Amino acid sequence: MKVSEAMTRDVQIARPDMTIREVAEMMAAIDAGVLPVADGDALVGMITDRDIAIRAVAMGKGIDTPVREIMTAEVKYCFDDQDLEEVTSNMAHIQVRRLPVVNRDKRLVGIISLGDIAFTGGDGVASTALAGVSRPGGEHTQTGSPRS
Repeated sequence: MKVSEAMTRDVQIARPDMTIREVAEMMAAIDAGVLPVADGDALVGMITDRDIAIRAVAMGKGIDTPVREIMTAEVKYCFDDQDLEEVTSNMAHIQVRRLPVVNRDKRLVGIISLGDIAFTGGDGVASTALAGVSRPGGEHTQTGSPRS
């Protein structure tokens, strides 16, 4: 199965100059916990509800803080024509629950989540990915250092 068969196509996009309040409102309106961040046509980051909680609220930042100050700037992504099992394995390895999906021109065309994979049947790969993603620590912890 290809990523394009499982991904969510209707993706809202945040801008780096938006405030965390605007992004939180956007997340609430669409019932999502993550948004890609784009500057024009360029994908420049990802912002999650956890980023808002840990990198903003817990650090005493206000609701007018720009997204660029707390977003994850290193964007991991996959291609829409990649094999779903390969992408799911990579998600487990890099410990992420969602990835933006781009076409071969590197234009955002969707987002893939473990939920999407589980919903489409993904041949049991979602549980393998979840086990990998759920390992403590890793390079994508909120504090930047592995947990003990």
